[in-house]
Amino acid sequence: MNGHLESTLIRAGLDAPLDASLDASDLRAFVAARAGRPGPFAAAACPPMKRAFDLLVVLATLPITLPLLAVLALAVRVKLGSPVFFRQPRVGWQGRIFRLWKLRSMTDARGASGQLLPDAERLTPFGRWLRATSLDEVPSLVNVLRGEMSLVGPRPLLVQYLPLYTPRQARRHEVRPGVTGWAQVNGRNALSWEERFEHDVWYVDHRGFALDLRILALTLAKVLQREGIAAPGHATMEPFRGSVVAGPPPAGVQTAKGQAPVAAQAAKGPVR
Repeated sequence: MNGHLESTLIRAGLDAPLDASLDASDLRAFVAARAGRPGPFAAAACPPMKRAFDLLVVLATLPITLPLLAVLALAVRVKLGSPVFFRQPRVGWQGRIFRLWKLRSMTDARGASGQLLPDAERLTPFGRWLRATSLDEVPSLVNVLRGEMSLVGPRPLLVQYLPLYTPRQARRHEVRPGVTGWAQVNGRNALSWEERFEHDVWYVDHRGFALDLRILALTLAKVLQREGIAAPGHATMEPFRGSVVAGPPPAGVQTAKGQAPVAAQAAKGPVR
C-alpha cells in the first residue's frame, strides 16, 4: 500500500486498515478495479436534482435539527462524557474517504488488556435509545451539506471492508452513501451482510427521485416502529468478514441481467 495513504489513514484513527499485501496507491482506483465495469448510472453519482433536494431538506429543517442537536449533545455530555461526537473514516463515492459524524452512543470502557470491550458492554441504555430512534445520525446532516453523503443511498461502511467486497458488492460505491437507504427500510441491521449488499446494488440500478421519496417515508415509519436496530445475537451489527457463500438475492431484489452474486474469499486477519 502507498505509505503516505496508509499513514494518513492511521492518523485518522485506523490501525492497519487494509490488508498489508494490498498494493494500491489510490483507494478510488482500488474500488474501481473491484467493481469492474461501471453500472448504468456510474457517471452520475448525485444528479443535480438529487443534490438540490438534499440541500433543500437539510437547510429547511435547520430550525428543528439545530436545537435538537444542541439538546442531544448536552445529554450525551452528561450521560457519556466527552467527546460528544463520534467521527470515523468511512468510504464514500468512488472510494473517497471522509469522516462520518454521529453522536457518541458508547462508552470507552476497556478490559484489563487495554482493548475496548465488546459493543454490548459499552452500549448504555441511553446509547441504545439514541440508536433505536436514529437520533445519533443527526450530525450526519453535516456530511450531506458538504456533499460527502446524500439523504438516501447505501450506508457508508468501514475502510477495513474495502478488500473484502466482491466486484458486485463494490458497486455500492457508484453512488454517494446515504443517511438512510433501501437496505435500511428492508431490514436494517437484521439483514445478513449479503442481503444488505444486494439491496444496495438494487438501489444503484433503480435509483430515482420517486424511490428516494419512498425510502424517506418508509424510514420515518421504521424509526417509529424501531425495527431492525441490531443483528440477531448482537448489540449492533457483526463485523463483515467477506462473503464466503453466495446465496440467492433477498426477496424483491433482482440481480443484474446475466450476473449472479459472486462469492468472495474469507477475510484474512482480524477485522476491527
